Amino acid sequence: MTDDVQRIRVLLVDDHAVVRMGLRAFFDLQPDIEVVGEASDGSEGVAMTRRLTPDVVLMDLLMPNMDGVTAIGRIKAELPETEIVTMTSFIEEEKVTAALEAGASGYVLKDAEAEEVAQAIRAAFAGEVHLDPQVARLLAQRMRAKKDPEPVEPLTDREKDVMRLLGQGMSNKEIGAELFITERTARTYVSNILGKLGLASRTQAALWAVEHKLAEPRG
Repeated sequence: MTDDVQRIRVLLVDDHAVVRMGLRAFFDLQPDIEVVGEASDGSEGVAMTRRLTPDVVLMDLLMPNMDGVTAIGRIKAELPETEIVTMTSFIEEEKVTAALEAGASGYVLKDAEAEEVAQAIRAAFAGEVHLDPQVARLLAQRMRAKKDPEPVEPLTDREKDVMRLLGQGMSNKEIGAELFITERTARTYVSNILGKLGLASRTQAALWAVEHKLAEPRG
């Protein structure tokens, strides 16, 4: 590993020790990912996130003491800059929607290849949305089925442009390049949009953009 590689600091939150062990073993081989801690339930995950301030939390959904959805909501309320990728063994629309609405920026399945989990962490760190293809299809179907979304008048034309690109899963850097603005300006737009619409994450913004027909659903 070279010193100029920016390492993504990751906290693992899963009640199965063997899952955490396998993930840590794989991530230890990655030059850009560093596991800074492990937690065995949602409550411990929230406490360790406060203490360690990781870049990305890899969060299981079904855990004792505090489930993943509750933990995601608490982390995003206290540390909104922390990105959270949900990893679970099933696809259930209610759970998927709850996790994303709580502020998760990615959703992968436990039977995914380890490299896909790593890519989801890298995407979250880069400010991108990463959803398992099956999850993306589920959400696309849900959005297509919804009728009469709220009007988009609260957004300016430029903010609608940003939302359209967010809906396509673009990072701040990519949005800046597309709109000929700086990455920092793009980040400011995204932050302002989230505040204006009362959204907790870029993933929620992407779903909002699809729901309001500013972007086409993927998957």
